[in-house]
Amino acid sequence: MTENPDTRNELERRLAALHAGDIDVDAFMRELLDSQVFMPVKDSSRGIANFHASQRAEPLSLTAEDGTEVLILFSSPERAKPFLDQFAGYEGGILEDLRWVLQKMGGGFGIALNPDSESGLDLEPDMVTQLARLAAAERGN
Repeated sequence: MTENPDTRNELERRLAALHAGDIDVDAFMRELLDSQVFMPVKDSSRGIANFHASQRAEPLSLTAEDGTEVLILFSSPERAKPFLDQFAGYEGGILEDLRWVLQKMGGGFGIALNPDSESGLDLEPDMVTQLARLAAAERGN
């Protein structure tokens, strides 16, 4: 497998391998659950920059053409910066495993990981629901 110089972390290396067909989709999805992602959040609380004291942080989501709500996630805060320039108030965020995000967010939405990037991945709501169920089942064991 050829190393892409634009990959910044292990998740991006696995995404590149997935796009190249060098990794099994099911194996990738299981690994994705334990991968750290950056979730941009808007927080109306005042205080230290990029520190969210409020319990009401609002994740960035967009509505797709078909009406589906899509949660926006990134493989790193650095990867998010160019995209987030379009969305005032989303300067900070949360770094956490995707498993944690799914536990907190529930389901019924899609996920855009690294939107507008070659190292991106779109997950339909059905796939997100399957991942959330897998995460819950593994947590129960």
